[in-house]
Amino acid sequence: MTESSPRLDADSPLRGARILVTGGAGFIGSHIVDCLAPHADVRVLDDCSTGDRDTVHEDATLTVGSVTDRGLVDELTETVDHVFHLAAIPSVPATLDAPTRTLDVNTTATAYLLERAADRDARLVFASSAAVYGRPSQLPIPESEPTTPRSPYGISKLAADQYVRAYGDWDDCDAVALRFFNVYGPGQVAGVIPTFLARARAGEPLVVHGDGNQTRDFVHVDDVVRALVAAATTTATGEAFNVGTGTATSVEELATLVSDLAPGSVPVVHDDPRPADVRESCADTTVARDELGFAAEVSLTDGLASLVGRTLAAD
Repeated sequence: MTESSPRLDADSPLRGARILVTGGAGFIGSHIVDCLAPHADVRVLDDCSTGDRDTVHEDATLTVGSVTDRGLVDELTETVDHVFHLAAIPSVPATLDAPTRTLDVNTTATAYLLERAADRDARLVFASSAAVYGRPSQLPIPESEPTTPRSPYGISKLAADQYVRAYGDWDDCDAVALRFFNVYGPGQVAGVIPTFLARARAGEPLVVHGDGNQTRDFVHVDDVVRALVAAATTTATGEAFNVGTGTATSVEELATLVSDLAPGSVPVVHDDPRPADVRESCADTTVARDELGFAAEVSLTDGLASLVGRTLAAD
């Protein structure tokens, strides 16, 4: 946790609420559960294929199962006030290997949860992704940017994102989609930041693919939790909001930051570029600030310093 780790306000309507978190044993899911479980009746649904049951807060109730199991979903949403839907097949390579299952898990299951949320008069907050944009035509990327996803993952997230935004017009359901950019933080096991940190810890070179000038918007998981809480209580439903910092950081800059923070000298080397890699990505956060009341608080330097400190403490 960073020094600014999110806490529920004393008067938050989420206190005492009955909440389902799908994917609550995963990286982002476990963090929102940590925020909610001390103050609410939190149920977690996770198949633990990538999530870790040991990360689930002791005050939450874990059910191991698939979000595609409609009987199980019916049971867990029987009495529920809010649904945080984070369960998904998150890996682009995995979705390329199983595009049909990706549709079932990432899209169809979302549509069914929306049905159940409407039946229960519950708010649903959906974890969408910046992958819906594909290769953007402008930077920073506004929510109005044309959506041209380039993988089964991005396509499935976009379809679910559209369901979430339209469902209020079809049925009486309050729902919000949050388009996460490059989330990082404690507990993350995949991605460029944990890879760099693991190599720095081992004293190995940090490998940058291509020239390193490709940019990303790295947002700390604590800020993502704040966005999730804000989406659960906003009146701006039926919309999608970018969740990022609004700051573009090149992979080369990231590697230099990690190298500077690591104890000892860690070289940065370059390798072949990855095929079909998105060249530039950065969120326009104007709408999230104005309509959702969300703005990121954790700087990349502070977030990385906290992670480096955790890595050293683990030695």
